[in-house]
Amino acid sequence: MSRKRPTVADLRAMKGKRQLTMLRVLTMDEAEAAERAGVDIVSVPPELVLNPEYRDAAPSLFTMPGENFYEIGTADDFLRWAFRLYKAGADAVYCSAGFATVKRLADDAIPVIGHVGLIPSRATWTGGFKAVGKTADTAMQIFEAVKQYEAVGALGAEIEVVPVEVAKAISERTSLIMLSMGAGTGCDAQYLFADDILGQNRGHMPRHSKVYRNFAAEYDRLQAERVAAFSEYVADVNSGAYPEDKHVVRMDPAELSQFMKRVDAKG
Repeated sequence: MSRKRPTVADLRAMKGKRQLTMLRVLTMDEAEAAERAGVDIVSVPPELVLNPEYRDAAPSLFTMPGENFYEIGTADDFLRWAFRLYKAGADAVYCSAGFATVKRLADDAIPVIGHVGLIPSRATWTGGFKAVGKTADTAMQIFEAVKQYEAVGALGAEIEVVPVEVAKAISERTSLIMLSMGAGTGCDAQYLFADDILGQNRGHMPRHSKVYRNFAAEYDRLQAERVAAFSEYVADVNSGAYPEDKHVVRMDPAELSQFMKRVDAKG
């Protein structure tokens, strides 16, 4: 029996009941795998939701497309962008723009997920790509941001690389659905990138990531096989081994004879 796609009301009702699972997926294959694996929530590139085949592949995934706010523009631009995605089948949108933009979306009933803690697009304000909220003052800033998200009508917020004690205390004191990326189990959902889980990321691995497969090694093997296959093809062409008779089409001898007479006559 297929799963029912959760609504905003369903997610709110599940707060504090169990840990939800969330992935950042980039391709249709990854979305289909997340669907079949029973993942609850996915963050996706906008173009994936706009693909008319997306909901066939992922009918029950609560889907949240996201884009950095500076790629979209003003609050009005963001609203048009969000409505287009909502119409295509998105369940919520990620928005790391200011609280006024979030309010603009929420006022028109677009479910919005904000971002607190380490926000990559704003990391310069918090000292770069490192944990945020390790002092009482900075932890209070995160708490106050969450309360502001509440006030403007957001559905939830990603809370990234924040001490587990801080994240738990905040999650217990907010109605928002808190999505933990490296912030422990005191939140409402655990959030990882499919690239990290599959071992596709060849660069720095975040502390919170966990690798379950080694796709990078498989890609290396496949690339070596590509090179070998292409090299064999080049060798076959150079030696005359390709094409063989089975790879070409031949003409009926009588038709060929007529053709050759005509072409020779044309000189």
